Amino acid sequence: MARKVFCEMDQVEADGLDFAPWPGDAGKRVFAGIGKPAWQRWLAHQTMLINENRLSPLNPQHRAFLEGEMLKFLFGGGAEKPAGYVPADA
Repeated sequence: MARKVFCEMDQVEADGLDFAPWPGDAGKRVFAGIGKPAWQRWLAHQTMLINENRLSPLNPQHRAFLEGEMLKFLFGGGAEKPAGYVPADA
């Protein structure tokens, strides 16, 4: 049976993540309060940020930026798109 959490982003009960997806306190917070559908939306947004800004997840400064954007996206009402970003379907 899947673990259930009250997803802070979607404001509904959802299947919880299987493990903390990020190290430290941020990962614990995500594990405790974000459901799988919201996490999947973050992963798509994160991919866009990495590609548009040419980020490396191995670079500590880039990881810190991604962590901040993750927390804004999941808990703070949304993260911003990169400057000049135009969706592919526009």
